[in-house]
Amino acid sequence: MSLPDDVVRHILVLRLQPGDSIVLFNGEGGEYSAELVEVERRSAKVVIREFRNIEVETPYHLTLAQGIAGGDKMDWLLEKAVELGASCFVPLTTTRSVVRLSPERTQRRNAHWQGIVRASCEQCGRNRAPEVIPVREIATWLGQMPREPEEGELRILLSSRASINFSALPETPPTGSVIVLIGPEGGLFSGGKAAATSHGFTAVGLGPHVLHTETAGIAVLSALAAR
Repeated sequence: MSLPDDVVRHILVLRLQPGDSIVLFNGEGGEYSAELVEVERRSAKVVIREFRNIEVETPYHLTLAQGIAGGDKMDWLLEKAVELGASCFVPLTTTRSVVRLSPERTQRRNAHWQGIVRASCEQCGRNRAPEVIPVREIATWLGQMPREPEEGELRILLSSRASINFSALPETPPTGSVIVLIGPEGGLFSGGKAAATSHGFTAVGLGPHVLHTETAGIAVLSALAAR
């Protein structure tokens, strides 16, 4: 079996040789033990040995809806969010978004982000690849979800001005899903916050300091993972 180009590059970086054992995954759960039988400059082949039905996901579905951040911040954020168990990413444009993407650039960025997610899965040992939803305008995204959370679902809007602290949320971990909404560098305008709260999001804070957008989501996901 021939391996994809990105996996071949990973093998070359690790300086693996024929006869070495590796673990493969297809992004749908479980993993395959395999043995390298050929390693060339631009290709590699393996023999699949066995499938192991190993589950390493969090007990709930975790969605990070993130206002698009500029520069390489989104790459870093996606990589770390995968490590912390995020199951789905929703890149959002908002009124205060610094980054504006044309349709063509949106397609390229989405493919790039999917590559970041796959690579992060390889590094951290996850075997289910999180989904990267095509870029959405926040009003469109909110309009596509029920106004009331489903049973066992938790919707969180991080806000530095929230009167509720994260520690005040129920101690019992959610059983269904968690949706975390983070604004872009400029934050969400008042209408965006009102729209989110009208769709069942609880505005919570993580302390007295204002967090950068790329820090905020990681802080919330870390706090959830610790529980």
